[in-house]
Formats: sequence, structure tokens, C-alpha cells
Amino acid sequence: MDMPVTYSDLKDASVLITGGGSGIGAALVEGFVRQGARVAFLDVARETSEALVARLANVAGHAPLFIETDLTDVAALEASVASAAREHGPISILVNNAARDDRNGVGGYSVEEWDANHAVNLRPHFFAIQAVAEEMKRRGKGSIINFSSISFMINGPEYPVYAAAKAGVIGLTKSLAGALGPHGIRVNAVAPGWVMTERQKKLWVTEEALAEFVERQCLRRAMLPEDLVGPCLFLASDASEMITAQTLIVDGGVR
Repeated sequence: MDMPVTYSDLKDASVLITGGGSGIGAALVEGFVRQGARVAFLDVARETSEALVARLANVAGHAPLFIETDLTDVAALEASVASAAREHGPISILVNNAARDDRNGVGGYSVEEWDANHAVNLRPHFFAIQAVAEEMKRRGKGSIINFSSISFMINGPEYPVYAAAKAGVIGLTKSLAGALGPHGIRVNAVAPGWVMTERQKKLWVTEEALAEFVERQCLRRAMLPEDLVGPCLFLASDASEMITAQTLIVDGGVR
């Protein structure tokens, strides 16, 4: 991964990333590690996460710390946040990246399925923020980045429950930016387009569907997980110190 920009304030920063074991999250872990940050990441997938740690162990001064965590268990999430802070110092940058974009229709969808979807795609964002907020307040500084999606902006018919959660992330971001801004804490969102993660390629991508989607983009190439690294590094760093309550759309200019 090339690092065209180095943000000196990210060196030795304590960074926590949810869903960091694969896909966009793994790219973010690597990006922050290459900036010299102390990165902890939470994931439920042990094998891929341990492989990522091994691959990045000698990339920079600090190997990433993997903490196996089921984000649907709020008590476990809170314990993992505390563990990351003990290892790396108080969290100064939180990236709520974890998500699961299951497809569903209207009809036959249960309350339990709805709750399970939002227990991954929305609820952990709030409780992870709550877990880091008091220490950020004491320090008078912090950057929180919540991952949303353009899915709720483009009338996609295949994932209404996921889209509802991702729209909720924007509302959560705006409200918490207002609540935490007086304490020097910035809260922003990133809304990716269709990113070619291994999960997407395995479950949803076909040549025809990808070609049709790329044709809707102003920038005519498929998006990769690495395309989200630069925007997140910028929002995490002091280079964006007066940016909060914003949603940065990173989708190649979908029309």
C-alpha cells in the first residue's frame, strides 16, 4: 500500500477500528499502521485477523493488536474498548467500520432478523462511541469516523434493512457531533460506494453488474478497499480539525 501523504500527528496515536480483520477494515488497519499509529482492531473472524497481524507485524513500529469481539454483545464490545486502551493508551481515533450487508426483501422478514441486522450495522457505532467518549472529553480532543453507505441514497431495492441502518448512522453522526463538539471531539461519516471486497466478490459481484455500476460512476474503475484509506486518514488527522458533522461520500461519483 502506497502512502502518498504522511500525517505526523497520527504517529503513536491510539486508534481503534471495528471490523478490521478483512475488507475495508483490513485496509484501514494497514493504512494507520503505516502512519506509525498504535492500532487495535475488533473482529469476530480469528483466522483472517491473525493473518493480517502476521502480515503487518514488521511493516512499521507498532504491530496491530487484534481483539476477538462479537460486536452484537455490547458488554464484550465495552470490555474490548477498555482492553485496547490499556494496551495502547486512551483511544484518540475511533473508526466504526464493521458492517454486514445482507440482502432481504419485504415480506416474511422477522423482528429478530431486523434486530440482528441493526445489532451489527448501527447499534455498535453508538456503544463504541459511548465507551471512548469520556476519555476523549478529558483529553479535549478526538476523532470519530462512522461508516455509512450510499446504499440508502440510491434507492437500492435489495437491502432495505441495511439501508435503514446506514441512514441511521448519518443521524447518529450529526447528533453526536453536536453533543461532543464542545469537548473538542469531531464526529464524521464516510459513505462508500460499491467496494470490491472479497465478500462482495464472493456473494454479489458479476461482470455484468459491476460493469453497469462502474458506468454510473464519473470515475470509471471499480473501487477497492484501499480507496477508503486516504479519506479516513484525513478525517482522523489534524488536517481536518475544523471538519465535523459531515458525511464524505467516496463512490467515484455515482450518478
